[in-house]
Amino acid sequence: MSLFMNTVPEPLAARLRPRDLEDYIGQEHLIGEGKVLKRLIDSDQISSMIFWGPPGVGKTTLARIIANRTKANFIDFSAVTSGIKEIRDVMKQAEDNRFAGVRTIVFVDEIHRFNKAQQDAFLPFVEKGSITLIGATTENPSFELNNALLSRCRVFVLRALTTGDIAKLLHHALTDSRGFGGQKIDISDDDIELIAHFSNGDARSALSTLEMVVTNGDMQPDGSVTVTTEIIEQCTSKKSLLYDKNGEEHYNLISALHKSVRNSDPDAAVYWLARMLESGEDPIYIARRVTRMASEDIGLADPRAIQIAIAAFEACRLIGMPECSVHLTEAVVYMSLAPKSNAMEIAYNEAREDALEQLAEPVPLQIRNAPTELMSDLDYGKGYMYAHDYEDRLTTLQCLPDSLLDRSYYRPTGEGEEKRFAERLDYIKNWKREHGA
Repeated sequence: MSLFMNTVPEPLAARLRPRDLEDYIGQEHLIGEGKVLKRLIDSDQISSMIFWGPPGVGKTTLARIIANRTKANFIDFSAVTSGIKEIRDVMKQAEDNRFAGVRTIVFVDEIHRFNKAQQDAFLPFVEKGSITLIGATTENPSFELNNALLSRCRVFVLRALTTGDIAKLLHHALTDSRGFGGQKIDISDDDIELIAHFSNGDARSALSTLEMVVTNGDMQPDGSVTVTTEIIEQCTSKKSLLYDKNGEEHYNLISALHKSVRNSDPDAAVYWLARMLESGEDPIYIARRVTRMASEDIGLADPRAIQIAIAAFEACRLIGMPECSVHLTEAVVYMSLAPKSNAMEIAYNEAREDALEQLAEPVPLQIRNAPTELMSDLDYGKGYMYAHDYEDRLTTLQCLPDSLLDRSYYRPTGEGEEKRFAERLDYIKNWKREHGA
């Protein structure tokens, strides 16, 4: 212990750590009213579980709240610094607590860093109820935890906090007595939003940034502190081009990225991607747009494009920035180099126009469902032809309304894999013509 320990203030994120669920921000899908984890906590039926999610989303905080709510002894355990000996010492302490009638929650941060032997050391104590194990991991537990331990734990996925969640947290930090409630901090809502965007869903990062910019703010004669956009940019080493989602530059940059991909220019695509990410754009927003590109500009010319895009989206959702930058880079380079086809976009737009103009067009009787006898009596489903009952898996069944029989929405190009789809479509149409469809 140092003589001066008590004079060193805790970081803002530690001081503001929520003490109960009412103060906890985010993860409404788990702890909102009536949600599964909230019910388990309220009914004191907590079992061993794994919290899986990106950094700074409240995994440790949620574990501490659970311990407080359930009146359990809480042991904070780090997988980074602990070995088998430390595990055994903690298990002995937990056993002593059990004999004294006290429940023990062992929280293991970075549990994926434990090797198989270390994970196995927990098993007998989890099985006999000596401890309730709560593990936190940023990695997929299906790959990082052994099956024996994973099968004894429920996995809860925690999501990156939204910009709104982070902004709410920052406002709270400015008014709470544990934060800056005793000081007058002059910072605009736009700049709070800017910090929230820069944090990419990480509450700890957002609070650390707020603490840094307040510390480096301009002290005024009256003792107040003024925080400007320039100070935030200096402290974060990021420019604020994109934090205003309604700003022109925001749309200019996403347009530049999309058009670079469409024009098969991977170098330009990666440059505009980097501009967006380093300006604080939400990677989830970019991932959604890349997913759109995969179908709008590539489609069946390379059906794997959508798989790559969805995988990049999931990576962004689960691990956030800065790690997910490489996943987005992989996705935009793939989209840039893939063969291009806008056949999906054209097909939908033309079908949409007809659909809007002919909303009252009845569904042909032969392809209507007939779940009741009355519907059958009205000829619902009469004449339906089940394709699998026919040798070529093709029939002459009419599926479009009479007024649209001449329509052809999907017109495949000869690019990439779509050439194969074009050949298949030609075969189908020729077959139907030959058989009188």
